[in-house]
Amino acid sequence: MVILQPPEPDTHIAIVDTQATDAAAAVAAAWGAYKPDHKWPVKVVTARPPREGWEDRQVFDYETSPNERAVVQAIALRAGSTWTAVILDGSEPTFGKRGAPIGLIIQSLRPKGYQRESFAGRKAHPLDDAKIAEIKAFVEDSMKTLGIPGASLALIEGGKIVYQGGLGVRELGKPERVDENTLFMAASNTKGMTTLLLSELVDEKKLRWDEPVIDVYPSFKLGNPETTRKVLVKNLICACTGMPRQDLEWIFEFKQATPESSLALLGTMQPTTKYGEVFQYSNLMASAAGYIGAHIVYPNMELGAAYDAAMQKAIFDPLGMKSTTFDMAKALKGNHASPHGDDVDGKPAVADIAFDYSVMPHRPAGGVWTSAADLIRYVQLELSLGKLPNGKQLVSAENLLARRARQVDVGEDHYYGMGLMVDSKYGVPIVHHGGSMAGYKSDIDFLPDSGVGAVLLTNSDNGGMMLGPFRRRLLEVLFDGKPEAVGDVKAQAARYRAVLAKERERLVVPADASLVSQLAMKYYSKDLGEIAVSAKGGKTTFDFGEWKSTIATRKNDDGTISFITIDPTNDGFEFVKAEKNGKRALIIRDGQHEYTFTEASLTVSSK
Repeated sequence: MVILQPPEPDTHIAIVDTQATDAAAAVAAAWGAYKPDHKWPVKVVTARPPREGWEDRQVFDYETSPNERAVVQAIALRAGSTWTAVILDGSEPTFGKRGAPIGLIIQSLRPKGYQRESFAGRKAHPLDDAKIAEIKAFVEDSMKTLGIPGASLALIEGGKIVYQGGLGVRELGKPERVDENTLFMAASNTKGMTTLLLSELVDEKKLRWDEPVIDVYPSFKLGNPETTRKVLVKNLICACTGMPRQDLEWIFEFKQATPESSLALLGTMQPTTKYGEVFQYSNLMASAAGYIGAHIVYPNMELGAAYDAAMQKAIFDPLGMKSTTFDMAKALKGNHASPHGDDVDGKPAVADIAFDYSVMPHRPAGGVWTSAADLIRYVQLELSLGKLPNGKQLVSAENLLARRARQVDVGEDHYYGMGLMVDSKYGVPIVHHGGSMAGYKSDIDFLPDSGVGAVLLTNSDNGGMMLGPFRRRLLEVLFDGKPEAVGDVKAQAARYRAVLAKERERLVVPADASLVSQLAMKYYSKDLGEIAVSAKGGKTTFDFGEWKSTIATRKNDDGTISFITIDPTNDGFEFVKAEKNGKRALIIRDGQHEYTFTEASLTVSSK
């Protein structure tokens, strides 16, 4: 047995090789060697397709209670007659900050002598009609498997856009079809375009990548003075500063948020790992990058207006991205896709878009609305190393490529640059980035060595399960790779449904009236704002002011009570009933933070 431990003593990874009859026996043997007295019951067991030399792969998820803040999972891998069992046993905060190196450990486990498939040195097939049809068929079949209403796709090869079009509908229950001009929220795919703006400013000698941010924007401030001084311009979207993902504060409280308050919020945040130590994704840092760049372009304008104008002039107009916008109202008036998610029983449904307004005060990190026809033009510029189709050099190759330089490792053969990731798992570098907002999932992928790129936009939370397999399918089509992508989609869908069904067993819908009666009518958090509780017509609702959701109840194994949001795309926010200083309270957590809502008088307002 090998036991690995990060700097935090509350987390361990145990790896045990054993001769066992099956996956369950292998996992039982591993627990027996590592922690024989563990008490967590198995929640669900799901299979993974054979991959990386493993002939059988099973994942065991365990039931924990929210106040434990525990991550408990076992993975059983078989090669021949030998099983390798991996026990993940730790705290949510540690897994939150150490997710990348923990993932690296899991990814690096392969049977002795196994050689991974590699496309290095191979020439990509041309994207002719037959190859394009294979890619389209994969997207269409995956949409059916995952219950995705609509998607838009574009492909580029050799500097030319070889396909752009849509599949499915813009909104369930309505006939309008998705096409290449349908607008979707591209979410974090905004980040790469934000750093492209910075590249142009470096070209113009208005910025330097290695320049301290406080020299460019003196009021820039993080919660830690030492980290504030260390941050260089290139570090603003590097996910390498130790600043954690801390999204709940802008998700719940945004009605009066502004770009200025987005920057101010950074001043309250503390790093949770050492500078440059591990990958930690921070949307607010990316937001700061865009606003600081925009301030350099238009120093006398409000930051939001400056960013919108700078992106229009420097990126969208030169690239011919005619419909791309940060204007929510404008996007929603035209040809756009509505957000979708599954309801509490797993049925696809149209979602309320109110939640998605949360990103607009922080839009350099993820607020862009765009189409496949527009976004592929951005990919075209990446592949041409900054040269427009008319031959003009919009940005130097040097400063465009600086954004793809390694800043911090995400996993094995996978690293983060500046708003872009580079994955060389199969021997050829593929530059990519995903985007995720409520009801919208997207990806950009391009292979610099082959001159091929793709854009995929979807209008469903379930679209997230297609993004990685889509990247794999693109490689399979280009290089005659082993057919794995279809199986990956099916396995993800099966796991999702199994977990959903298991969790549904413990949810009480409508919420248990006897538990709802114990709630206060209003709660307040200094960080997250208000919750107004209402129970009408047998339905309980938590109204956060900016958005709201129907609530289910659950009794946890430790006797605590959880109130959980269940509306499509807004589901999964868990509030644990508590008491603080003699008052009724609700506790919500993200990976590394805990927030308390305390009973408030009906006249209290944070707005």
